Amino acid sequence: MSNKSIIMLIEDDAAIRRFLSTVLTANNYKVLTSASGEEALSLIPSYCPDLILLDLGLPDMDGTEIIKNIRSWSTLPIIVVSARGHEKEKVAALDLGADDYITKPFGTSELLARIRTALRHRFHGDNLDATNMYINGNLKINFDKRTVTVDGEEVHLTQNEYKILVLIARNEGKVLTYDYILREIWGPYTDKDNQILRVNMANIRRKLEKNPAEPKYILTEVGVGYRMNDEEKP
Repeated sequence: MSNKSIIMLIEDDAAIRRFLSTVLTANNYKVLTSASGEEALSLIPSYCPDLILLDLGLPDMDGTEIIKNIRSWSTLPIIVVSARGHEKEKVAALDLGADDYITKPFGTSELLARIRTALRHRFHGDNLDATNMYINGNLKINFDKRTVTVDGEEVHLTQNEYKILVLIARNEGKVLTYDYILREIWGPYTDKDNQILRVNMANIRRKLEKNPAEPKYILTEVGVGYRMNDEEKP
């Protein structure tokens, strides 16, 4: 399964944008770039990145407006990368919901370490063993390798199928509404019609379950949403 983490880089300086894109690509990330806030806000719901690197000093809007917008509908990690080094600006960005803040200039090793940490927090729930794996019966999710196995056999999921599975696994035992899953995976402007979610869930169950008509992992709460069955836990 090819499931590179997708990083949205929002940076108006072309030289910095090219440099960071090269570094991230060399470290096995898929990179999307934007030079303006308006363009970024239009791309994020469409491409559903796993993490955002955000420069606050954009030509058309302050980066804090992007943080506010994203936090109104999603918890995806936001790392601010900015030349603004004043403590009050860092605190303001973090209070608005940014996950981390790196001041320019910075070392690439530090940036990559911050990214790895933020992605771990996103994809690793509390239901992990010592090897950073989610285990539920014969279902195993390796968050470091971004692989899924059932009965020891690797299951090949699409990017969105994997994201849906991880989201539900991270919230094991909790009912996640259809609208919540749609917002988290496809963004705030997705059609409220659940068809796209139902199709993805049918594919996930076909790949995970011995009998998709009687699932034992992801259960349906009729008319509400989905829940990871924690009764399969060892």
